[in-house]
This record gives sequence, C-alpha cells and structure tokens, in this order.
Amino acid sequence: MGNPDTDTMSGYFAGVYRDAATAAGHEVRYTNLVDMKFDPLLHKGYKVIQELEPDLVKIQEDIKWADHFVVVYPIWWSGMPSLLKALFERMWLPHFAFYFHKNNMGWDKLLKGKTSRIITLSKMHPFLIRFMFGDFANALKSAILQFSGFTVRVTSIGGSETMSDKKKTAWTKAVSKLAQKGA
Repeated sequence: MGNPDTDTMSGYFAGVYRDAATAAGHEVRYTNLVDMKFDPLLHKGYKVIQELEPDLVKIQEDIKWADHFVVVYPIWWSGMPSLLKALFERMWLPHFAFYFHKNNMGWDKLLKGKTSRIITLSKMHPFLIRFMFGDFANALKSAILQFSGFTVRVTSIGGSETMSDKKKTAWTKAVSKLAQKGA
C-alpha cells in the first residue's frame, strides 16, 4: 500500500485486494508504506549504496518470494507519492532487481517471470490525466518493474475522492475479481 495515509480509498482498495486474494487461497504478504522505517534520502546518490534498513531488506525478500506483486497508490502531481518513489530508489538495486553487464551492453532482469498489478487512484478521470500529462504509471511500470523482468498490468480508478457508493461497489467487485485470479 503506497499511500502514506492508510485511511484513504487507496488503503481501502489495497485491503480489498489483500482480503479477496487471501479468501481465494493465495498466500499474501502485505506492507503499508507508512509503517516502514527507512531513510528516504539517497545521501550520495548511487555513488555509495547505503546499507538497507531491516524493513527494506524485508520488502526485497517479500518481492523475491512473490509470484505476483501489487502496488496501490494515489496519483499525486501525475506520479506516485514521494515516499513510495523513495522506497524504490532505496531498495531497487543491482543484484536484487537487475544486473548490468560489465561491458555496459545490456542487463539481466533478475525478477523475470513475475507479474505485477499497479492500481492507481486519482481525483480526475484517468483518461484526462493521460491526455493532459502522459502515462502517469510509466515510471513504475516501465522503468522499474518491466526493467527488472515483471509483466505489468495497470488498473486506474478515477473519481476516487467523490466516488458514489454504486461506483465504489463496482470497483470493489472488479478489484476483488483481480485478486481472486491473482492478477
């Protein structure tokens, strides 16, 4: 769950996915970003790799363990919340997610064969965001997950701040179906 505030529609749909996947017999490991303890700053960029805090090591282990990785987050300024981006900047490292060849000609995708679902929530309709600002899930989808070997699918939920009960019920059913299938 990639929203620093768990009492949100992001938290709601992350819980829906978790509960439906568990009820369908899938083994689930669940992490709330806000509960993690780690320094979000790259103090020396990637010139020096900072030692990973225990919560970062644990989420790396969970990702290696998982066949399917789900990230749920709100769209803020056409991207993911800064703390979620910091999580990936700190733990998505060579020898964990990818390995560059010594001759600088390509890389190995160390998480190849895994699947991922990104679920984004936004105030605006997803089509309008994409039309006005581009693919708001691209950084996570292409430059992080696919770069490391994941097959990625994106679900975009718009109108999350003013969602009617009818729409919430429909999205709850849709997210539950995805979770039941492990998709």
